[in-house]
Amino acid sequence: MIKKGSFFIAVVALFGLGCSKYQKLLKSPDMDLKYDAAIVYFEEEKYDRALALFEELMPLYRGTPKAEKVYYCYTYCNFQLNLLYSSAYHFKKFSVTYPANEHAEHMLFMHAYSNYLLAPSPTLDPTDTRNAINAFQLFINTYPENDLVDSSNYLMDNLRSRLEEKSYLNSKQYYKIFKYKAAIISMSNTLRDFPETEHQEELSFLILKSHFLLAQNSIQKKKSERINNTIDAYYTFVDSYKESKYLKEAHVIFEKMGEERNKIKIKNS
Repeated sequence: MIKKGSFFIAVVALFGLGCSKYQKLLKSPDMDLKYDAAIVYFEEEKYDRALALFEELMPLYRGTPKAEKVYYCYTYCNFQLNLLYSSAYHFKKFSVTYPANEHAEHMLFMHAYSNYLLAPSPTLDPTDTRNAINAFQLFINTYPENDLVDSSNYLMDNLRSRLEEKSYLNSKQYYKIFKYKAAIISMSNTLRDFPETEHQEELSFLILKSHFLLAQNSIQKKKSERINNTIDAYYTFVDSYKESKYLKEAHVIFEKMGEERNKIKIKNS
């Protein structure tokens, strides 16, 4: 029976032997040996070891028949190790550098997919989300007959939903911190950019309410204009949502603005 201590020592020894062999391989001047080892590591999914070897081999094999294989494996090592910014860059570069390669179409899709994986939640900076949408659109435009076009459209819809949610949350934030002019602009932009949003009714009402609150807290010089804007927003809202849950509150706003407008007319007459 092997004791636990002896087993542990044996594992450490084997690990040390493996590391020692790998370190000797890294220092070896034999490029063909390194190439063969890198391919084996890649196929065995030891991507960290393969990556270091392929990185060294890329400039050395440039312009040779093995160049495409080396770059292909190197790029996938980056992806498998979750080095997504690097993989996104190299997937696209591969497809441009070797457009006749059998993997060129898939590499351009993987460029988009790497960007997709980088895309954050709706509460964070949407730059990577937009980059991913552009990357999928590039793939679709370049290879419209590819089998992955449907998948690309599905993933783009997901990304657009994140942008929609980001826009919605941002516009509501302006409302919450009493920046009503910014809220009106931001909410209007959200409705323009995402006309099918599920938040359409809520945002339309909040635009009305923002106009109302802006009018209520307005200086006298701008009050009449802002009252009229509120009344216009009311008509726009009730015409679009005749059975809205916000109708009662909308009617109250309308009545208050009517009263305010009448007071100003009496005062100015």
